[in-house]
Amino acid sequence: MRVIVLGAGIIGVTSAYQLARTGHEVIVLDRQQGPALETSFANAGEVSFGYCSPWAAPGIPMKALKWLFMEHAPLILRPKIDAAMLSWMVRMLSNCTSRRYAINKSRMLQLADYSRASLAELRSETRIAYDERMQGTLQLFRTQQQLDASGKDVKALAADGIPYEVLDRDGCIKVEPALAHAREKIVGGLLTPKDETGDCFKFTNALAEKASALGVKFVYGTSIKGLDVMGGRVRAVVTDRERIEADAIVVALGSYSPLLLKPLGIRLPVYPVKGYSLTLPITDVSRAPESTVMDETFKIAITRLGDRIRVGGMAEISGYTNDLGQARRRTLEHSVTDLFPGGDIAKATFWSGLRPMTPDGTPVIGPTKIGGLFLNTGHGTLGWTMSTGSARVINDLVSGRKPDIDATDLAIARYA
Repeated sequence: MRVIVLGAGIIGVTSAYQLARTGHEVIVLDRQQGPALETSFANAGEVSFGYCSPWAAPGIPMKALKWLFMEHAPLILRPKIDAAMLSWMVRMLSNCTSRRYAINKSRMLQLADYSRASLAELRSETRIAYDERMQGTLQLFRTQQQLDASGKDVKALAADGIPYEVLDRDGCIKVEPALAHAREKIVGGLLTPKDETGDCFKFTNALAEKASALGVKFVYGTSIKGLDVMGGRVRAVVTDRERIEADAIVVALGSYSPLLLKPLGIRLPVYPVKGYSLTLPITDVSRAPESTVMDETFKIAITRLGDRIRVGGMAEISGYTNDLGQARRRTLEHSVTDLFPGGDIAKATFWSGLRPMTPDGTPVIGPTKIGGLFLNTGHGTLGWTMSTGSARVINDLVSGRKPDIDATDLAIARYA
C-alpha cells in the first residue's frame, strides 16, 4: 500500500520506518526543512518507561491552585477565550480521580513497556547512536509528603510488573553521586532502573536516514492544506504544492492534529501544553547527573546527554504560542544549579516546544471513522518514551494485523 505519514517528528519517523520495513510505499510530509525540528528537537531527553504517569491525577486541582502563586511553578495557566482549551481542561479535571488515574496509568505503562522492548530491538537492528544511556530515572523528593504520596505510583508499578526501588537519601546519592553536595535538600526518591536517556533529535535524524535507505520518501518544506475524503474513505493529502493520493494516511502532527481533523468532523481532544528546556555544556563531571533526575517539586527533568546537561519540564497552557518566557528560564536554572551545578549556565541554549496532550494522558493510536485514516498522536510529554511501541501498533493496524498489545482503548473511539 501507499501510506502517507503526516509529520516528521519522533512519532512520524518511527511510524514511517516500521511501515517501510513491512513493505509499504511510504511518503512523509512535513512543513519544516528536516526531521525533529519542532517538539522533538530539544525535549527533556528521558525515555521514561517506568516514570510514566498522567498529569490528571488525584490532588492535582488543589496543587494547581497552589502553583498559581509559586515563583517556580511547574504549571502555568494563561486562560483565554478558547473553546478547545476550556473543553480540554474540563475533560482533564474529570480524569483527576483515583479510578481514572489507575486506568490511565495502566494503559500508559503497558504501551511504555512495549516501547522499551521495541526500542531495544530497534537499537540492536540499526546500531544507531544518540548519546544513549541505560541507567534509569530517579524521581527525587524534597519533602516527606512527596515521598509518602509516591505510594500510588509504586502500587501501579508493582501491579504492572515494572521494576522499581524506593530509596532513602543515601540511596539516592549512591545512584547519583553528584547529589552528595545537596543531601540536606532531599529526603528520598523512587528509582525506575529500566528507564533510559538519549537525544531525541539525534535519534530521529539517524532513524530517518535508515528509513530513507528502506525507500521512504521525505518531503520537507510542505504545508498540508487538508485531506481529500470521498465515499467515507480518505483518498489523498492536499498540500500547498500538489495532491498526493494514498491508500492510507497516518496523522502524526502532534498538537496540530486536531486542526487538520476538525473539518472532517473528527473532534480529537488534544491540546498543546508548552514545555521548556535548557541545554548546557558540562564543566564539572563530578557535579553533573549520571542519568535522569526528576525534580518532583518543580516537575523538571535533569538529564545527562553525552557532554551536555538537558533540563526540561513545566507545563504551560497558553494555546499555540511558542514564546520564550524568561521566568520559565529562571525556573529551569534554579532547579539545575540547586542540584547539579556542574554545567555552564552562561552558555545554555533556551528552547520551547508544544506537547500534544490528551486529557487522560494516554496517546491516541488507531483508526478513525473515516476509512484509511489513522492517528498516532497525543503523546504529551512521553512521545520519545512511547514512540517505538506506538509505531509498531500503528504499523500493525494499518497493515491489517492484530497488535502485540491490546490497542482497543488507545483509539479515538474511547472518547465517544
